[in-house]
Amino acid sequence: MKDIKFEVIKKIAEVKFKYKDLEKISSLDSNSPPSVFVGSKLKYPLVNVGILSPLERDENAWVYDNEKFWANENFQISEILRLRNSLLNSRFQSRVGDVRLNKKFVQIAQEIALASKPVDVEIELKNRLRLGMEKDRIFISHGMRAPLKKARITGNVKINQKLDKVINDDLKASEGIGILYKNNFDEYTLSKILSVGVLGLKKNKTLVPTRWSITATDDILGKELLKNVRDYKWIENYELAFGEFMGNCYLLMFFPNVWSYELFELYLPGSSWNPSSEIKASTDFESYSGRKHYAFNTAGGYYATRLPILEYLNSLKRQASVLVIRLETPSYWAALGVWVVRESVRKALNKEKMKFDSLNDLIETAKKIGKVKFDFDPQQILKKSKLLKQIKTQRSLGEWF
Repeated sequence: MKDIKFEVIKKIAEVKFKYKDLEKISSLDSNSPPSVFVGSKLKYPLVNVGILSPLERDENAWVYDNEKFWANENFQISEILRLRNSLLNSRFQSRVGDVRLNKKFVQIAQEIALASKPVDVEIELKNRLRLGMEKDRIFISHGMRAPLKKARITGNVKINQKLDKVINDDLKASEGIGILYKNNFDEYTLSKILSVGVLGLKKNKTLVPTRWSITATDDILGKELLKNVRDYKWIENYELAFGEFMGNCYLLMFFPNVWSYELFELYLPGSSWNPSSEIKASTDFESYSGRKHYAFNTAGGYYATRLPILEYLNSLKRQASVLVIRLETPSYWAALGVWVVRESVRKALNKEKMKFDSLNDLIETAKKIGKVKFDFDPQQILKKSKLLKQIKTQRSLGEWF
């Protein structure tokens, strides 16, 4: 796998040297990872729909848009930025309802998004390229963009048979996502499919901006898993998991209790979302019955953190109350989107958990680890926790008999 990373980085360097004057590029013979981006900056229902591709064909094009691979191979922030900076977003304007009108560019974008392997494309641009990555909490950006004049798929597009069946059945989007998830389609693929408007009842199919589709997918999958988790027995011990990835440090505390979930995010000075000299913080919470409104404080990170936690509990066939503290350090110096959150939590959960007989032992150990491992005292955060207050004050049915 290291050889693949080396080959891709080498290819990027060669292309960069070849195209010293990027503004002169007017056409491409390339391949898409496959990747499509639906922008949300135009006045809805107008959106920008873009086909992402390197400037030249690359046999390892899939690496340019593969968050799970980046996490498994422990890519560095600079390596991911290099990958994304070398992608061109060849885009066109569309109305979200155009998916029901068989428009050519929309159909090409859909075909690329559905593909299970990189897709060969020929692209002609209207105007010169614009450079520079955008900063966003939800999605990982790309480096170049230009308006699309012509596009043509030049190779065979392979689409998974199960996916083909789901998009041709008249199902609600949430139903389709649930079926595909059970057939081993991950959230990255599902959010991409949702964004290009191939899921949902035929009369309702619509393009969905990428930033919305990512959080919607995390939320839909989380709610589906919760249907099972709420019926499971409680975990037997108090559990603590911790880990760090790309400067994102996580403490995850599991309490034997009914499902509830609370997330605290702390952004240290110099981290990607905090240029100030003071620590910034945000938090959101849900009780057993769930949330009725979007988690505005922690936004997409809330749902991206919750999904791997629910996957973990579902694998144990247990439920728990879960308190999470995220510490975003200056080592996380560039925003890469919520996939970093998701994979950071997974890495922490994949490590051996610490188990305790009492709530007090768990809390005291979490404080020590915060201080020793991450140079952070979680005492003030724990004092403000709604979840801890709920656990300490509520009485279970067993206590009444």
